[in-house]
Amino acid sequence: MNRPLISTTKTSTDIAIVNIEINSDRLQEEIETLANFSEVSAPAVTRVLFSDEDVAARNFLRDRCREVGLEIREDPIGNMFATWPGTDRSLGAVGTGSHTDAIPNAGKYDGVVGVLGGLEAIRALKESCYQPRHDITLIPFTAEEPTRFNAGCLGSRMMCGAVTPEKALSLMDKEGVCLDEWRNRAGYSGDLAEVQCREGDFSAFVELHIEQGPELEEAKEDIGAVTAIAAPAGYGLRILGEGGHAGAVLMPKRQDAFMGAAEIALALEMLAKNSGSPDTVATIGVVEVLPGAINGIPNETRLEIDVRDISLESRDKVLEDFRAKVTEICERRQLRQVWTEFNCDPPATCAPHIVDAVETASAEFGLKCRRMVSRAYHDAVFMARLAPTAMIFIPCYKGYSHRPDEYSSPQEIANGVKVLAHTLKTLAG
Repeated sequence: MNRPLISTTKTSTDIAIVNIEINSDRLQEEIETLANFSEVSAPAVTRVLFSDEDVAARNFLRDRCREVGLEIREDPIGNMFATWPGTDRSLGAVGTGSHTDAIPNAGKYDGVVGVLGGLEAIRALKESCYQPRHDITLIPFTAEEPTRFNAGCLGSRMMCGAVTPEKALSLMDKEGVCLDEWRNRAGYSGDLAEVQCREGDFSAFVELHIEQGPELEEAKEDIGAVTAIAAPAGYGLRILGEGGHAGAVLMPKRQDAFMGAAEIALALEMLAKNSGSPDTVATIGVVEVLPGAINGIPNETRLEIDVRDISLESRDKVLEDFRAKVTEICERRQLRQVWTEFNCDPPATCAPHIVDAVETASAEFGLKCRRMVSRAYHDAVFMARLAPTAMIFIPCYKGYSHRPDEYSSPQEIANGVKVLAHTLKTLAG
């Protein structure tokens, strides 16, 4: 097999990488292999937390990390830590990584580029004869996607203490199977209190990811240096009304839970559009209408709501106004409301010195770089509570993500891995 090698040249800066080689063929082969661990046929990927496919993917990744000579540790929730030891092990590790779980009918690049790309960056640094001072640790996080327990970034949340062991143990899937049973099936056990990291465990963290938006592709730019990461506020909202026969209850008498929910949905859209912040987004991604009969007036409608912004003030103002609007609509329509909070996390601001390192690395390789925000949230949001953190974005086709036609080219991925390797060297030196 031909090995596409992407090398740097020596410069006057003391952070330049000499003779680093990114093996794009090897990386693409690993991406394709990991995509085969899926509940559905290619090109779609479904890999839900602790499923057989998820366990197989973990086994594959663990074997690859061992082949590179990394020290492997896994915590009781399934976060993996694959470490290249530095020369001074008293220092906090420089972390990189992402996730390999995938929502139903997703693509093969979301999260995976940051995990396998992180592994390739470590291999490239090792093969260049570089020796880090800090440990460099690859972290494939458990359950970045909220598919199993409706709790996204579960592994990194627990690492930073945002989710307690007691809260984690209370999690159940839609069939009523608890977290403990699922993790035991997957081969994980132990005290969940051990998941939380100690102060100083990490000195920095940088996550490589596909953009999941169209900005880089449309601007024909190679790298995004992420300066801030939006975080979601997620809620369940039950709208309760009165059921009845579709033909027997006249319109003036109705307390239709779905019609109220429809008005509520449009109100949320309007509030997000008029927030004054270009980064406010609001989504109602789940709607369940009960009793679900064509000739029955809905007596309950269940909504799942996601509101995000990189500005906590803007996001929370939308939520405050939305709650007031829901109350007004429910009172006018004689409906009741019941709220459940899934999560309400603050956004993260990326560490300026890591953002600068990403820009410097891009310049070293002649790559066009722009500073930008991440409107999707990632494990990096929670790693930012543990250590200075930033992200590296690469373009993806039309900004598509979480769908089978999600795509980043081998060259775009290799560019991101080069920049990541350079950044890791800067942070670990």
